Amino acid sequence: MRKKIGILLALALTVLSAATAFAAAPAKPVTIGISKIVSHPALDAVVKGIQDELKDSKINATFDVQNANGDINTAASIANKFQSQKVDLAVGVATPTAQALVNTLKGIPIVYSAVTDPVKAGLVPSLTKGGKNVTGVSDMTPVKQQIEMLLKIKPKTKRIGHIYTSSEENAVVLAGMVKQVCKEKHLEFVETTVTKSAEVKQAAQTIANRVDAIYISTDNTVVSAMSAVADVAAKAKIPVMSADPSSSETYGVLAAWGFDYYKMGRATGKMVIEILKGKKPESMPARFMTKASDVDLLINLDVAKKLGLTVPADIVKAAKTVRQNGKTTKK
Repeated sequence: MRKKIGILLALALTVLSAATAFAAAPAKPVTIGISKIVSHPALDAVVKGIQDELKDSKINATFDVQNANGDINTAASIANKFQSQKVDLAVGVATPTAQALVNTLKGIPIVYSAVTDPVKAGLVPSLTKGGKNVTGVSDMTPVKQQIEMLLKIKPKTKRIGHIYTSSEENAVVLAGMVKQVCKEKHLEFVETTVTKSAEVKQAAQTIANRVDAIYISTDNTVVSAMSAVADVAAKAKIPVMSADPSSSETYGVLAAWGFDYYKMGRATGKMVIEILKGKKPESMPARFMTKASDVDLLINLDVAKKLGLTVPADIVKAAKTVRQNGKTTKK
């Protein structure tokens, strides 16, 4: 009997030791591949938000962050790299890189972020459910409200210039929306297209003297060259309205109204975590940034003064970021 009790005690201690060792062992790290189309403040903020969300949720993850530098072929190469690495999950930041991942990856969950229209981009069949192994966060921007705000600041605007990337699906979709809003508001729509960021300055120069204002959407190629747009506009003495506040703080943009892309990254990170914990992407509909706190409005009163414009008090009051006398104030 004593011998049996001794054996049972030894067995119990062995099991307990194994359980303790197992509990103490860190969880196997997951590899997250992140592909962004270009590097600029908004997309960089998305990546940071994703990483911080996983870190704060105690997810043991390593990140392979890749930048396609605006090149579609590079985006495809990155997707092939992730496939050969067999990453646990891939994130496509912006439409072209998300498309490259969807077209290449097999058996690997994909989460898109900062994609304007995931349905037209061919990423998912509808906004109410994900595709096979694909879901994510959209940054469909309020084009009509942005242009209406521009008209409140500069009521005499008759012609709006728009620069967009002809090869970027989200940019083409937004250009169509801008054109439609201009038609509704009886404004002349003056468009010019680019294929890479190096062409943006010349594109701005071709329309600057033919328009009363320039509107820039969440076009990653154009936004990455925002300094060039702002410089050309300043020389032509016309305002720039942007849909990307994070890329407008340090440049001469009159107003910028758009999403907080860091918060978009956090929202994307939450979807990543849900999938890592077993949720199927196809059961997850597209998510949108709908809270007032998700949106930022930047007003540059120094630019307004140089252009001889008066920004209505209610717009200044609503702004979360105000640039005045060379100083930036965040509310």
